[in-house]
Amino acid sequence: MNKMTIRNIVLLWLAWVIIVIGFQALATARFQPQWPDMTNWFPGDSTEPAAFQKGRPYLLEPFMNNQVSWDSEPYIGISIGGYDDPCISVTYPSIPGETTVRCTDTTNHGSEKPIILSYAYFPFYPILIHLFAIPLSLLQLNPIATATLAGVLVSALGTLAAMLALYDLTYEALGENGGMRAVFYLLIFPTSFFFVQVYTEGLFVGLAFSCLAMLQRKHLVYAALLAGAATLTRAVGVALVFPMAISWIRTNEWYALDLEWDQLYFKRPPWRPIWHALLAFTPLIVYLIWKFSYYGISFDYVESIFFGRAPLDIGVGFSRWADTFYYMVAGFLHLPVPGAPNDFIPVAYSADYLIEFSGLVIGFIAILRCLKTDPEVAWFSLAAFLIPLVSGPPGIHRYLLGAPAMFITLARWGKNPVFDRAWTVASLLVMGLLAMLFAFNFWVA
Repeated sequence: MNKMTIRNIVLLWLAWVIIVIGFQALATARFQPQWPDMTNWFPGDSTEPAAFQKGRPYLLEPFMNNQVSWDSEPYIGISIGGYDDPCISVTYPSIPGETTVRCTDTTNHGSEKPIILSYAYFPFYPILIHLFAIPLSLLQLNPIATATLAGVLVSALGTLAAMLALYDLTYEALGENGGMRAVFYLLIFPTSFFFVQVYTEGLFVGLAFSCLAMLQRKHLVYAALLAGAATLTRAVGVALVFPMAISWIRTNEWYALDLEWDQLYFKRPPWRPIWHALLAFTPLIVYLIWKFSYYGISFDYVESIFFGRAPLDIGVGFSRWADTFYYMVAGFLHLPVPGAPNDFIPVAYSADYLIEFSGLVIGFIAILRCLKTDPEVAWFSLAAFLIPLVSGPPGIHRYLLGAPAMFITLARWGKNPVFDRAWTVASLLVMGLLAMLFAFNFWVA
């Protein structure tokens, strides 16, 4: 990668950061949308704007508030006060499905122990927010504003790393123009605005894509470090074990481990293959250590009790997607659905999931297309696509950001000038819509 290419990618990244943040500021200054938000039923019972944010201090700080909503709360809270911070949302067994905040709620719950929702979130992103907030404290902002700025910077810098890594992954096969197309398509994907919000997407793609780039360059130690960090950022980071294990197996070093007991006794153990094997399986090792720790056990508890999610719960996942598809169709056709608001699915709900199902289909086709040309990248992308698909409620068009094979395939398709321009227009329009909705605290993914 030459200096001119790095310069162009950095300038494109900087312009993109300014444009997305500026667009969200402009949108919220220009008009106010109609409430309630009917894309999800749980905030739809209130006519107040941002009803979910009420009483949650980490979501109400005015500074860069357009980049904060929903899951931003635990990341900021953990970075400031740890997992048990009292200003992070909790729920109680006596009020299943409802949340409250202990530092602002005056309700007497007696001796009932709260279920702290922060344990459903991984630690590496809030740790980096905390570290970045230390030098940023010189700006004399309050702690929440400082953590918010730190979170946006971590996400944005992670995105820059992902852009450089994605170019590196695609340059040899697609050339200069193809690599830049892949980078550009990454930035304009409909949910890519999450890369510059207080969410984990920017950091995760930076770590995961860089891991794959290091693996392609045969730098296994760096790849292992990046993979371990990615696994502690999002659970799906464990899927990096697939490309790392495939890459190690292709070296044929594992033959050296196929020894008889007498060979092990009389000869030196094959330390180099053993070391490389441990590095190749770093994501799985890190994930298992975390999973059986106090935090991992708490994660499973909160995920199952409050969010109703479980890893690789294929039957439940399929059922939820089938129900969601039916609700989407019912909303457009105005079919009655008992239990929905006024017994009918809001059209806003159907429109929201039409975008999601469209992303699901495009992502699946693009990833499969990449299996022949980039198998290591494709297998990781497929796992990053399928694991969240069957592990919880819909939200796949955000998780697709972590599948680099999709952007590689899009870059191949983008050689056609008609596809390139049509995809660019469609992606930018939808991204603008979703970025604006997020800034208004409407539900997005």
